[in-house]
Amino acid sequence: MSSVPEGPMRTFGVPPKLLAEQLAALSGAGYRLTGLSEALDLLDGGCTDPLVALTFDDGYVDFLDHAVGVLAEAKAGATLYMSVGHMGGPADWLGPHAGALGPIMDWSQLADVAATGVEIGNHSLIHHPLDVLPAGQLDAEVRDSRDRLADALARPIRSFAYPHGYNSATVRAVVAKYGHGNACEVGRRLYREGGDRLAVSRLQPTPDHSGDDLVRLVRGEGSSLVPALKRVAQPGWRVARRVALRVFRTKLT
Repeated sequence: MSSVPEGPMRTFGVPPKLLAEQLAALSGAGYRLTGLSEALDLLDGGCTDPLVALTFDDGYVDFLDHAVGVLAEAKAGATLYMSVGHMGGPADWLGPHAGALGPIMDWSQLADVAATGVEIGNHSLIHHPLDVLPAGQLDAEVRDSRDRLADALARPIRSFAYPHGYNSATVRAVVAKYGHGNACEVGRRLYREGGDRLAVSRLQPTPDHSGDDLVRLVRGEGSSLVPALKRVAQPGWRVARRVALRVFRTKLT
């Protein structure tokens, strides 16, 4: 994000200067920065380098305008998860907070991001919690979003991110059914090699984390870091899920 959003959404945007500081700190600490599928491929190939997979959700225009350049400067890979049904419009699943993070990229802008080497992952069709959907709608949303991305970008879509992080055994089975080899939730904990690749946990850096803070977080150091992160992040996630469920239920009635 070019600036830190105000209100409940502030934990979801890291300004470019701070992002550059965080990436530099990770690289300086010896971490190799990649996208998620690349990181898992490297592990499968026997890589012993310390790895950090960088993931970004939703596909805001700000990612193209700011994050792409920061990633290139840091020589870092990344995976961007697109909310396909919202492309070219606002993040309307956030209700009154829809404008806080800016608009979602359109197909042309997404193609520009993909051309830089950033992995494009699937973030479902409509950004609502998949674990509450009827079976037929769940199947269609995972399949259709995958198909649209694969057709537009002319490449397989290997990675998935659950909207709001919520999933279930049923959701994971559908994600796997449509060819996604890995998928990530929120978790706010480190993913360990050998863990479930359809439930890859993630850490959530915020504007309150310096580069050194993030290195400590990735190392699992400092017992207060993860609980503090959860406390900071919870209000935004609660708002997002509450609004998404309200919108979803409205559409069903």
